[in-house]
Amino acid sequence: MLQKIVCVTLPGLAPFEFGVICEVFGIDRSAQGGPSFDFHVVAAEPGPIRTKIGFDIVVHDNLSAAVDADLIAIPGYEKGEPVDPRVLQVVRDAEARGAWVLSVCSGAFVLAQAGILNGRRSTTHWMYTDALARSFPETTVDPDVLFVDDSHVVTGAGTAAGIDAALHIVRTELGVTAANVIARRMVVPPQRDGGQSQYIEASVVDCQNESFAAVTEWMLRHLDQDLPVDLLARKSLMSPRTFARRFRAELGTTPTRWLNRQRLLRAQELLEDSSRSLEAIAVDTGFGGAAVMRHHFLQVLHTTPTAYRRAFGARRVG
Repeated sequence: MLQKIVCVTLPGLAPFEFGVICEVFGIDRSAQGGPSFDFHVVAAEPGPIRTKIGFDIVVHDNLSAAVDADLIAIPGYEKGEPVDPRVLQVVRDAEARGAWVLSVCSGAFVLAQAGILNGRRSTTHWMYTDALARSFPETTVDPDVLFVDDSHVVTGAGTAAGIDAALHIVRTELGVTAANVIARRMVVPPQRDGGQSQYIEASVVDCQNESFAAVTEWMLRHLDQDLPVDLLARKSLMSPRTFARRFRAELGTTPTRWLNRQRLLRAQELLEDSSRSLEAIAVDTGFGGAAVMRHHFLQVLHTTPTAYRRAFGARRVG
């Protein structure tokens, strides 16, 4: 169970990436039906930690809090700054005992220095992928994804991709509902397109265009209905061709793919939190029948609804 989270700060800390970890894991969201974690911020040498922007944050706890953590998170830092050997050992120990290890942006270099990326796939900010691959040829660096999860070692790309990586861990451990509660409070998409099943898929609702924000919200309220592009275009006061073109430009995917992903997400929630039959869930989410829903599960998640329910059903957020 994902309960104790330890964020390890380093000299040259990147404030945004640090804030992402604090926002996802450091806020009690139990009042909204979300998780509440035992969250700690630590340093090898407690005291003022200089950020890469030039201001300090004051860290009170040392690395002893990391001994039994369920997740060690390493935010981005000024690449090239020396990494305390004690921090590297914390990372190695966490990986060895099967805990999650998460890096955001340049934090991947800490994981690589600790040796836990050897034989694993990884990623980092696109500006640093070549340097990571050159410096640590034992890891296979993928520059084109938001994050990589390789056996509980998660490396996130730059800035906002850290949110995707962190929410992936929450979703894997606690389920879709828990991740969606956090995403909703943060006003970010619960899942974004990453192109492969082990990465995050398209689920973007926080678009800037008010017309598309309105129509996507309406689509989410009517997932059980037939929603052809012609109908959606009329609601947006556009021609079907213009709607399809602008929808893709705004949300990064086609209306049909976006809609199918929302239906899949809703089906995952119902499989986790209800005892409704597969046929009833398929109807409620707009797939029409269990066979069609099963096809989408296999295509996107590489599992069946029955297997998904067996693995993730009746989970409770604590």
